[in-house]
Amino acid sequence: MDVRQLQVLRELGELGSVKAVAEAMMVTPSAVSQQLTLLQRSAGVPLTRKEGRNLVLTDAGQVLADAGGAVIRAMADAHAAIGGYHDDPAGTVSVSAFHSAGQAIFGRLAGRLAATAENDGGTPDSGVPRLRLADEDVPQQGFPALTARYDIVLAHRMAHSEDWPTDRILVLPLAEEPFDVALPAGHPLAAKGSLSPADVAGESWVSSRPGYSPADVLAAVAAVASRAPHIAHRVNDYATVAAVVAGSGVLGLLPRHTAAAAALSQGVVLRPLEGIATRRRIDMLIRPENARRQAVQKVAQVLREVVNELVSSPG
Repeated sequence: MDVRQLQVLRELGELGSVKAVAEAMMVTPSAVSQQLTLLQRSAGVPLTRKEGRNLVLTDAGQVLADAGGAVIRAMADAHAAIGGYHDDPAGTVSVSAFHSAGQAIFGRLAGRLAATAENDGGTPDSGVPRLRLADEDVPQQGFPALTARYDIVLAHRMAHSEDWPTDRILVLPLAEEPFDVALPAGHPLAAKGSLSPADVAGESWVSSRPGYSPADVLAAVAAVASRAPHIAHRVNDYATVAAVVAGSGVLGLLPRHTAAAAALSQGVVLRPLEGIATRRRIDMLIRPENARRQAVQKVAQVLREVVNELVSSPG
């Protein structure tokens, strides 16, 4: 079996379609299909099946994909041994983040690494990783698949929700962040130091689309208060949420640390929501073969420092 074929099968299991695999591996869909055909011929058993318009792995295909992951990691180690790939401290590291994390963290991360490079002489061989940043706004279940395209994925999930698939990726915790109720400064509830589900359930809201953390928190508010909230707007961008709260008088839910600047800029006040679980976890998701790279380890360490500073000094 060819390693490239095993990689195609593994990515199909992660990404769910031939088109997505082709985009991630920067090849044509026909090349992906050809590699899958050759691999199935070698395996002698069906590795994929049609499910609606998608191509998914059979049980045998999943077993082979998991084994292929071990082979790919071994090949990455071999490549490091002969080419110094893993030990290059100045390698390029791609980082993706959900929108509010990117807004709060990317500038600090890039500035910290740029300052380190300047202190080291600012030369290309100064030993400082080169960043490639991207923002990805996906539901919780979409974050693990992003590790196919990025070295480090900043992901979030509600603390009570399903764990990340630690059999396939490394999970490095960064922080736990509460969601607070965002109110116009003149709202009667702004006079309270904290709020309960009963206080806010009858209000009008700007919430996220279903599948994202604010919608999950608001569903918990409704369950505890036994009253369905009135959702006037569906907006995922937190800066826009803050503007809508300030301008129209509805309530919103904003993450305390990564959206603090957006709230302050609009004159919106944040109040803790008591009586329900409102915390989301912010984690780094990294494939094991990428976590061995020195440049990735360096960027991960700086990310820890930046997030610790953000959480301790949210303003």
